[in-house]
Amino acid sequence: MSFIRIALKNLLRRRLRTVLTLCGVGVGIAAFVALVGFSRSFEDQWAKLYESSGTDIAVVQKTFLNTFVDESVGEKLRSLPFVAAADPVIVNLMDLTPEVNALVYGWPANSFEMDTLTLLQGRRFHDDQPEVMLGEVLAENLGKKPGEEMDIQGAPFQVVGVFRGGSALEAGAAVLPLRELQKLSDLGGKVTAFHVHLRNGAEGESDQQRMQKARAEIEAAFPGLKALPASVRARNNQLVVLARSMAWGTSVIALFIGALGIANTMAMSVFERTKEIGVLRALGWRRSRVMKLILIEAAILGLVGGCFGVVGGWLTLRILAGLPFTASFVTGSIPPLICGEGLGISVVVGLLAGFLPAQRGARLSPVEALRYE
Repeated sequence: MSFIRIALKNLLRRRLRTVLTLCGVGVGIAAFVALVGFSRSFEDQWAKLYESSGTDIAVVQKTFLNTFVDESVGEKLRSLPFVAAADPVIVNLMDLTPEVNALVYGWPANSFEMDTLTLLQGRRFHDDQPEVMLGEVLAENLGKKPGEEMDIQGAPFQVVGVFRGGSALEAGAAVLPLRELQKLSDLGGKVTAFHVHLRNGAEGESDQQRMQKARAEIEAAFPGLKALPASVRARNNQLVVLARSMAWGTSVIALFIGALGIANTMAMSVFERTKEIGVLRALGWRRSRVMKLILIEAAILGLVGGCFGVVGGWLTLRILAGLPFTASFVTGSIPPLICGEGLGISVVVGLLAGFLPAQRGARLSPVEALRYE
């Protein structure tokens, strides 16, 4: 009889305990797949947003605590010879209704990012007017059309347009005139960042060389600011970092609980099978062989629990993708890499959790084990 068959037979002896352990592991892996999948999807959407808008560089503060840039920086930025456009932007996450929250962008009416939006209904907003444009998903969730009014943070705004953007973050977002969002956010003359679109490089100059040169000159001209490539900004903006940290923190806790479940199951299994292990040792099984059997059982628990967890995580993401307040941040698909990571982590967790019980079982003396009652 193969090791796998023996291990499966041992696990099926105590079916209820095995099922409960699989549930614990499954919950941990489901949390990992759903939360990490959510954070990576969120990050991918930010990268897609910058790519579709034509933003090459984001100019932000160097310090973590002070994340706002003075609006007066824009004039000097636009005077640099390699800069085609440099527009201020504010990004905020707001509750638009008790059930729906969304990203809200503040742009000037003539922002180059505005040109990448496709108007489905209505028109663009005018600067310094209490007007708002809604992404198509957000407009549907709110049930709003051009000409209707909506309340944002206690202030009335007229919906003037519905648009389609290049990413899910825009489809589920609202865009306000920069000045209006500054008033709502009490920012005065501050903005979140400046988005820079570069001119074409000199003949023979690669995109990477053009980017490095532009970043160096911007940072030299503005000592307190940092020029980040759009891809780096997508990975490191505060919302993405927060989502990533929360995802990993919660996943680690859930995985630890799952590991405790496997460790408890394997410890009880070794305790209940003391005499059986003694018989195997008396028949010539080496300690390494006993340890291998117990570790295989732990790995099977981890792998099967991981499979349940991947399915559970996928279902959770599908549910989140259908809810109004998260539809703009997440897609219902899971990258294959995250599924692989989830299964790999589940097997490793199983092996680590089963190591001490396996070591204890392997150290049992055949004589003492056969005498055990």
